[in-house]
Amino acid sequence: MPPGESVTVTAPTAEHHREAFGIGTGRPRLSWTVDAEQPDWRQRAYEIEVRAADGEPATGGRVDSDESVLVPWPVAPLDSRERREVRVRVWGRDGSASGWSPPLVVEAGLLRAADWTARMVGPQPEAGDPERPVLVRGALHLPAAPRRARLHATAHGLYEAWINGAAVGDQVLAPGWTSYHRRLRYQTYDVTGLLREGENAIGAWLAEGWYRGRLGFHGGTREIYGPDIGFLGQLEVECADGSAVRSGTDGSWCWYPSPALSASLYDGESYDARQEVPGWSEPGLDTAGWRPVRVLQRDPATLVAPLGPPVRRVEEVRPAAISTTEDGRALLDFGQNLVGRLRVHAPHRADLVLRHAEVLQDGELCTRPLRRAEATDRCLPDGEWEPRFTFHGFRYAEITGWPGTPSRDEVAAQVLHTDMRRTGWFETSDPLLNRLHDNVVWSMRGNFLDLPTDCPQRDERLGWTGDIQVFAPTASFLFDCAGLLTSWLADLAAEQHADGTVPFIVPTIPAPGWTPPWAAAVWGDVAVLTPWTLHERFGDRGVLAAQYPSARAWVELVHSQLDEDGLWRRGKQLGDWLDPAAPPEDPFQARTDPHLVASAYFARSAGVLARTAAELGEDADRDRYAAMARRARAAFAAVHVGEDGALSSDTQAAYALALHFGLLPTAELRAAAARRLRDLVVAADHTIATGFAGTPVICDALADNGYPETAYRLLLGQRCPSWLYPVVQGATTIWERWDSLLPDGSVNPGEMTSFNHYALGAVADWLHRRVAGLAPAAPGYRRLRVAPLPGGGLTSARARHLTPYGPAEVAWRRAGEELHVDVVVPPGTTAEVALPGTAPAELGSGSHRVTAPWRVVG
Repeated sequence: MPPGESVTVTAPTAEHHREAFGIGTGRPRLSWTVDAEQPDWRQRAYEIEVRAADGEPATGGRVDSDESVLVPWPVAPLDSRERREVRVRVWGRDGSASGWSPPLVVEAGLLRAADWTARMVGPQPEAGDPERPVLVRGALHLPAAPRRARLHATAHGLYEAWINGAAVGDQVLAPGWTSYHRRLRYQTYDVTGLLREGENAIGAWLAEGWYRGRLGFHGGTREIYGPDIGFLGQLEVECADGSAVRSGTDGSWCWYPSPALSASLYDGESYDARQEVPGWSEPGLDTAGWRPVRVLQRDPATLVAPLGPPVRRVEEVRPAAISTTEDGRALLDFGQNLVGRLRVHAPHRADLVLRHAEVLQDGELCTRPLRRAEATDRCLPDGEWEPRFTFHGFRYAEITGWPGTPSRDEVAAQVLHTDMRRTGWFETSDPLLNRLHDNVVWSMRGNFLDLPTDCPQRDERLGWTGDIQVFAPTASFLFDCAGLLTSWLADLAAEQHADGTVPFIVPTIPAPGWTPPWAAAVWGDVAVLTPWTLHERFGDRGVLAAQYPSARAWVELVHSQLDEDGLWRRGKQLGDWLDPAAPPEDPFQARTDPHLVASAYFARSAGVLARTAAELGEDADRDRYAAMARRARAAFAAVHVGEDGALSSDTQAAYALALHFGLLPTAELRAAAARRLRDLVVAADHTIATGFAGTPVICDALADNGYPETAYRLLLGQRCPSWLYPVVQGATTIWERWDSLLPDGSVNPGEMTSFNHYALGAVADWLHRRVAGLAPAAPGYRRLRVAPLPGGGLTSARARHLTPYGPAEVAWRRAGEELHVDVVVPPGTTAEVALPGTAPAELGSGSHRVTAPWRVVG
């Protein structure tokens, strides 16, 4: 068969980058997908070509392998700044061959500390208002037009770089938030088109951001990472005449107060256009009034390239409704709870105040859930304006000072989050269930802003470890978040204590009641379970290897705290956090014994760590942790499980965890426990009685043990507490509490009440895997598990996911007494199909229709 006739290869990706520019490794692993017309197509071999712009291509030769996800770099590693074009071609087992793929351009950033010659600079400490952003600038002369120019930049704080009067790149809130003392991310920009022969100017806006600004609740803490903000920029230019110019921030730079009078992530931004400095980043500026910078210290060995995409403006939302109050305030409803900020095209020099909130109470913004976050922007703009260094979580906004009423053309919400590629979709015949899933998507978007946060609106917005531990499977289906979470896990390992204690918050900040941290199940287990999720969903063994010391340290710490009978009773546990029965002021008060939860989670993590060790070839560790897991399961059964299958905590969460984590040693005990779980759900009139620990697993526990219709009735219930109660109340994101809005329409009186909190949306993983029936059966979806579970009165369901091997899809619909299931299997993979009432089957790649008898079980 002629090459490329029916088999084509996509442009490869490098690591988890679709834009492999300024990456931080000289040996990036490569991935590609194949489009093949032939059914059951499988790769037999591949060849990777690596070409320099001015050299002969190099290849690793033909490699007989069916691997196409994160395969090794085939030739000599890249050096700092080196740029290559990478192409791939493949051969199939059927004799087919592809042509070369489109190229991927791969360019390394600065890979060694010695590559950095620039120095970080910032304003002098005696400068006016410490919260006010500043402008910094420098100049350089180019002897000829630029042929290639790169800016490598980062900051203590937040920056926005400018060259010759134009903004550099489209990132916002750069360089993001990492464990700054240990890992400071830098960005690389192609600025060739912004420079010119002769005189050039380079500058940056510089604000406090996460580095020096107020962070945390109960008033928070300032200057967590240091008292001085600073900008680090290194500009490297190759000129058309063959010369090279390197210019970086140093003591020759100068600074000036910006027209932004203040900028706080929590409180908002203030701006006065009358204080703008025309031409501040252009050549020829008279800098007589500018002040010399201070040179700051920064160890270049701590500078790291990004592992995933940056935060960007990803969508613009116009108001769904605009009204005016009697006293002239404009009230805007965007129809969707979102994260971002307002862009206004205001009347000339209107003095505006912009306030934000997620909900209304009695027709006014309800700001009590924001606690001490003012979430207020103030501006005296000259035309179009948008804050630079803040973000808000809001559906509603109030504008004071606008002459008349703003139109939809004059105000828009700019949606911000890490610019992850969407990879997962789900829909059913039930509109409320579809809205629930949409709410999960919007909550993930709002809380994946550079790191996985708990909420985007109040004085918190922190990387709580328990939240992402339970939500990571859902997140990994919906978006390609591998780079973001891999970076965050590196911070987790950096912040982990020497004894193995995992902080509750990563990056760690002072948090009354939470720091110093202690060993707590569910939250600490993120060190083991989330790397495994990334391996399972993205086929990334590298993240297992990178996080393995962290995972081992956590399990060994918990093992050292077990009682003689093998159970974990020591220390304070959060247990089934935010059980709906807990009073508003005390989320610790769950019905389930918190030490039962802890022991169950230890058994789970020890077992997953054994599988991790096996995957990494650590045979001795595999045996050690497998034995540890067996002992933990036996100890749980001996103490917490009665002869009749009753548990020591007679709660939905306890039974759900015991069933889903495999802690009941016999089929008879499992059956008895499942019956009791069903009875508890029925006794609660099919309302939910679980919090963070039990919620992600309760539908699995019911459906996998003979009660799928009970799981569906629980899922589709609309009375509080339930997943659909917020939906019928008009929610457009997932709430922190089951009753963040009470049935009477009032906001929950608890201090901790967020309307955008993804953790309870972890049920979406069950929607994908079981309602629609699309799940991984091998790492990276190399093998699919197609096992839809029709029920709940649904007549159809569909899930689609862009796996590392290509698009996979399962769609089922009821037709009379038959169930028709359409399956799309990506090239190079297989699917195991298990439908009600039929024998298991295996499918190769391609599109398939399978029919089974329709029946409702349970």
